[in-house]
Amino acid sequence: MPDVNVHDKTFSPFITADLIQKRVAELGAAIDTDYAGKKPLLIGVLNGSVIFMADLLRHIKSACEIGFIRVSSYHGTESSGKVRNVMGINDDITGRDIIIVEDIVDTGDTAVYLIDEIKKKNPASIKFATILFKPTALRHAIKPDYIGFEIPPAFVVGYGLDYDGLGRNLADIYQLKS
Repeated sequence: MPDVNVHDKTFSPFITADLIQKRVAELGAAIDTDYAGKKPLLIGVLNGSVIFMADLLRHIKSACEIGFIRVSSYHGTESSGKVRNVMGINDDITGRDIIIVEDIVDTGDTAVYLIDEIKKKNPASIKFATILFKPTALRHAIKPDYIGFEIPPAFVVGYGLDYDGLGRNLADIYQLKS
């Protein structure tokens, strides 16, 4: 895979599309096992989770439903540290098993915010799925239940992740070249 340019930055290959798809299939199988006989509601966090969410759904064989929420905490290549709720959950999720589906967990700010907001709606359970997890960048004691890949604190694009709106459509994941 060659380097790619997004806006004014160059990104190097990091995780191939084939490896991503293999791991997403494993996550889907794990969710099937954990939710056998149940009907979880997967809540995708827009915009970044769309590709991961679609692929994950194709690997979940048991009954499930989907919904979306939109929050924002990034500006350029840095987390702002402040989470804004742009579009929330309007459906009644009382007593439902919820799986939040996110593209990346780095500081944990968004994850903590979403879990706290969803808890207010009295679900039966809340679990968290992410394709990428940056444990060394965390500012909160949180660990997702379903993790695609643990990565170092590098800025990445592709497979739903963007740099100022571009790069989400790349099938592979690339990291910012230093």
